[in-house]
Amino acid sequence: MNVKMMWATTVRVLQQLKGDPRSIGLIMVVPAVLLALVYWLYENEALPPGMPRTFDRVGLMMLGIFPFVVMFLVTSITMLRERTSGTLERLLTTPINKGDLLFGYALAFSIMAALQALVASGVAYWVFKMTIVGNAGWVVLISVLTAVLGVALGLLCSAFATTEFQAVQFMPVVVIPQILLCGLFVVRDQMNGVLQALSNILPLSYAVDGLQEVAKHANPTSALVTDLVVVAAFVVAGLLLASLTLRRRTA
Repeated sequence: MNVKMMWATTVRVLQQLKGDPRSIGLIMVVPAVLLALVYWLYENEALPPGMPRTFDRVGLMMLGIFPFVVMFLVTSITMLRERTSGTLERLLTTPINKGDLLFGYALAFSIMAALQALVASGVAYWVFKMTIVGNAGWVVLISVLTAVLGVALGLLCSAFATTEFQAVQFMPVVVIPQILLCGLFVVRDQMNGVLQALSNILPLSYAVDGLQEVAKHANPTSALVTDLVVVAAFVVAGLLLASLTLRRRTA
């Protein structure tokens, strides 16, 4: 990989995003708006004294899930446009290689993911007064990691799509099962054996586990470190596989 080529790709993608207010709105605003909807769902719940709010549990997990979904969608469609417009084919005739291109994209969207995580976490903590035991910095870190995971999987899946509609169709296959099995609706230990085994190989499960560790413990635990390492490994694996499957153009 060439660092200069990778950074040039990052700058180009960020400049393109700068001229696309709809994508910026989707990345920066939509997760915060969806988080507000979650808050209003539980706004009027009646709780015994000292009982933690449902929003503190569900909203925390959404800080990992929403960025993952949004970045998967934005990245897969953006990369597909690069291919269908011929931009990707022209770029790959230059000295840039697939690794420079893919990791440059990942870095650009990681920067956007960090901003997205800060905005969404700020809304959760300062506007809706989310209360957990752990440090907010770990929540932001996990939110960024899940967003970058969405980027990696979006880049990977875009290689197998020929239209934007097909790119969106990957969501029920790649994204929704992870949301259903990550522990949001049913605790993973209470799932039947098949679903539990499946959830153990899905990266979003480890991101949600990490958030739950932060919610319960004031200091980072070994389980939290393990969850972070597993998610990071999936990110790297997704980017490497994406570089191997990336096509110059759509037939």
